[in-house]
Amino acid sequence: MNANVPGAILTLAAAAVALGTAVVAASEDRPPLATVPYVDLDRYMGKWYEIAAFPQRFQKGCHCSTAEYEMTDKGYVRVVNACRKDGPQGKLKVAKGKAFVVEGSGSAKLRVQFFWPFRGDYWIIDLAEDYSYAVVGEQSRQYLWILARAPVMDEVLYQEILARVKDMGFDIGRLKRTDQSCHTP
Repeated sequence: MNANVPGAILTLAAAAVALGTAVVAASEDRPPLATVPYVDLDRYMGKWYEIAAFPQRFQKGCHCSTAEYEMTDKGYVRVVNACRKDGPQGKLKVAKGKAFVVEGSGSAKLRVQFFWPFRGDYWIIDLAEDYSYAVVGEQSRQYLWILARAPVMDEVLYQEILARVKDMGFDIGRLKRTDQSCHTP
């Protein structure tokens, strides 16, 4: 075994504990974050393009980010996130994980796991009636993704979504638009 692996695992564990502490502290002074009442997971499955997101360390240097969801016969959702590193023509980076529906949430809350035993919240807080866009966040408001079925979103719709997430207590000044130029002509 590589001698750096245990150290990396300890570093990840410490980061998860620190993040958990920060999330609790950040969420104590905020009102509860509402999710959509119900998500038809069959309709939610498939490919989504990241339109904008709060920058995260694990997505540093990503361009052309996508997420694909597939329901498994074991009752969880298979997750495949992909992006191009350091530019639209960069090397493809893929992360595979699992998502588990939180009981009693109308399938609007999931727990996503890319690295056992750590799981993160994935709350669907805004969703188009036709499932053409979705907004994902969580209680601390430290994570936010705007997703769409197409790599480009109408600007009026984007601004409407921004107004709604701002009203939910998210700092929209942190949002960064995702370069989807490798998916557009």
